[in-house]
Amino acid sequence: MIRYLTAGESHGPQLTGIIEGIPAGLPITEDEIALHLARRQKGYGRGGRMAFEKDRAEILSGVRFARTTGAPIALQMPNRAFEKDDANWPKVMSKEGKGEDVDPITVPRPGHADLTGIQKYRYNDIRPAIERSSARETAMRVACSSIARKFLKHFGIEIGGHVTRIGSVGYERPWEDIRELVDPMLSGGAETVFRTADESEVRCLDEELSQQMRDEIIVRRKEGSSLGGHWEILVTGLPPGLGSFVHWDRKLDGQLAQAVMGTQAMKGVEIGQGFEAGRRHGQVVHDEITYEDGDFKRRTNRMGGIEGGISTGMPLIIRGVMKPIPTMLTPISTIDITSKEEKDTRYERSDVCALPRAIVVIESVIAPVLANAFLEKFGGDSIEEIEERYQAHK
Repeated sequence: MIRYLTAGESHGPQLTGIIEGIPAGLPITEDEIALHLARRQKGYGRGGRMAFEKDRAEILSGVRFARTTGAPIALQMPNRAFEKDDANWPKVMSKEGKGEDVDPITVPRPGHADLTGIQKYRYNDIRPAIERSSARETAMRVACSSIARKFLKHFGIEIGGHVTRIGSVGYERPWEDIRELVDPMLSGGAETVFRTADESEVRCLDEELSQQMRDEIIVRRKEGSSLGGHWEILVTGLPPGLGSFVHWDRKLDGQLAQAVMGTQAMKGVEIGQGFEAGRRHGQVVHDEITYEDGDFKRRTNRMGGIEGGISTGMPLIIRGVMKPIPTMLTPISTIDITSKEEKDTRYERSDVCALPRAIVVIESVIAPVLANAFLEKFGGDSIEEIEERYQAHK
């Protein structure tokens, strides 16, 4: 089965990733990984760091002649912030000495891992918590997950996402309005959604809302504040029968929820109608079953492609919420961990609204979950073997 690990800090020399369990024979290149890394760096509301970071992952092992070998794949990605001529990061992030000549950070930001990090690991300097919990780490998650994403695409499974709300600006009738807009796109595959959304600076499919979202970001930037919002991910091409109801940890929706909630700044997730289903009665929530052309189908997809923890064969719909990021130009109140005095929060270069970039991360982190569910049902050690099993099932 596929799993990946990342290592590295926001301002360390590089990010490192290892992904294992990718079957042999999958075509993959650094350019294909770079596609989604480049997408992650776009979006209105991003901070100054994106002006000079040009993320590209180098493949160090597990790929020969542009095909996976079945061995673990190692990736590395330099941090250009570390290498800048005027940077002090080699000193701040040094592996040597005791750090006597580096001033500790003792003022935690509410909403970040600053205080909880020092409470757990007993740091006397918040810097280690800042560095590892930073969303900079998601660059390597995107790189690793891009390989799982390529595996899914090989079998006709596509992933695409879009922004549905930023701050106070969003669809008036989220479920109905979004379905009317998005569902017609899905006949061309879910990648149609992300390619269309990428044409907007805020990755919203509605042109008028895109401008309003952009204006909202401008207002909060002037105030020195930050913004979060809502998003939606679509997956097409999933066969029925992925996941299981027999144990809690094998339910596909539960595994997807963990992948989402394990991503920085995510505070909620739902499948299909999700929370909206709690406001409606059963007659307008559940999807009626039909039998057409020798196959079971649903008239609607309110459950978002999963019933009983198992994929139905309908498009997968995952929706969620990202909180406003806690690093803001205008400070809020906190406590110095050393003096215990009340202080204003400190500012480090950051986005005003990271959601247009985060949508690419969410698209990515669900890919290994879906790839593992696919391998559990049709698995083999090589792409050729899996193709034989998948075609026999179909």
